[in-house]
Amino acid sequence: MRWALVKVCLAVTTMVVVAFAVPLGLVVQEMASDRAFSNAERQAATMGPTLSITTDPVQLRKAVESTEMGAARRMAVHVPAIGGAAPVDIGEGWAGAHAVEETRSMGRATTAGAAGGGSALLQPIALGSGDIAVIEIYVPESEVSNGVATAWLILAGVGLALVVGSVAVADRLGARLVRPAERLADAAHQLGEGRLGARVPEDGPKELRSAAVAFNSMADQVVELLANERELAADLSHRLRTPLTVLRLNAASLGDGPAAEHTRAAVEQLEREVDTIIRTAREQRPPAAAAATAGCDASEVIRDRMAFWSALAEDEGREVRLAGVDRTVRVPVARPELAAALDALLGNVFRHTPEATPFAVDVHDAGDAVIVLVSDAGPGITDPDAALRRGNDGARDGSTGLGLDIVRRVAESTGGDVRLGRSVLGGTEVRVWLALDDRARRRGPGGRRARRTRGRRRGERTDPAG
Repeated sequence: MRWALVKVCLAVTTMVVVAFAVPLGLVVQEMASDRAFSNAERQAATMGPTLSITTDPVQLRKAVESTEMGAARRMAVHVPAIGGAAPVDIGEGWAGAHAVEETRSMGRATTAGAAGGGSALLQPIALGSGDIAVIEIYVPESEVSNGVATAWLILAGVGLALVVGSVAVADRLGARLVRPAERLADAAHQLGEGRLGARVPEDGPKELRSAAVAFNSMADQVVELLANERELAADLSHRLRTPLTVLRLNAASLGDGPAAEHTRAAVEQLEREVDTIIRTAREQRPPAAAAATAGCDASEVIRDRMAFWSALAEDEGREVRLAGVDRTVRVPVARPELAAALDALLGNVFRHTPEATPFAVDVHDAGDAVIVLVSDAGPGITDPDAALRRGNDGARDGSTGLGLDIVRRVAESTGGDVRLGRSVLGGTEVRVWLALDDRARRRGPGGRRARRTRGRRRGERTDPAG
């Protein structure tokens, strides 16, 4: 399209230049010729008064030599025989006797070719005797074409400049038209390959801007639809966790027997299916960087999720302690992501600790990071590193370890991490480090400030006033 537009513009401009430059050049050439012969006519007219007074050869020669053309040996005077006197010819003739006689008989000025090149103007002058004298002026070719070559060069230069300029303008216009179309096609290919972040700058001509707006709107709707679908799958799966945990605990209290074993096997099978759904939904979530740009209030999310789990905690007689959620704590994590991580941590407490086991959720704002602690008074974890590895690969039968994997991914999306250890309650402590800025990311959760924060946190946990 771009080169087609350039070719069309080149052809049109060339035709316009030829249509105007050639006639203009011919006009300039004709004007130069007219100017040369008009000057010759004026020079010939200067001899009219002299010829009306005398035809004496001596006087005529002096008069011819006093003129500009005569001094340049470009004027000749041809006087016919008058009253039996011999004809008088002053100066050299260029047109020949036949042309002189023809002009005398016609009685008007004529031009004839001169021997050796150039032209001769033959101007008849009436004498007092009634005879006709002819004045011949030589006009060289250089005078006839004076300035014509320069004019043609100027016209050619102007025409070439117009052609080059029009081609350049057409190329820029073509690029302005083609570039948005190429970007639109490239973005369409990217979207077709699954890169949902592909967008098109809304610039260029009106039609292409409209196409870019429509494409971006379509891409946003596709992303929104996929995100809603994934969020729905993940949310539904996590909501099934609570009744599954209750079913699992109730099935454990059924005792022995075929019916009880069948019930427990069915619950385990259902739990594996839910784990598969959660894993699939988690793997298809948008990149963590996109979620981090949204952000949320960690205190509000924790309060909301604790209100959800408090009913089950009350049924099992668990004592719950919540601290640090009385003020706003912003974290660079999307609300659904943080809620999924908290559900995974709290679900692990209910699943892996006996009934009536107390647990606590603490939030600490360290300035450049937010630390979320989930502690319980259960039996604890003998090998925290192995637990994290199981959480990463999901190879354990009956449990994917997906809960810790969700938490780890949320933490690492901010530059933080997840650590397992022994809590002050005597059981497991899961520490989730959420970095808030680049300093915390560079220093990392194992840096000096992280250790000081953890030391203060342990001091606060042992302080009864805290």
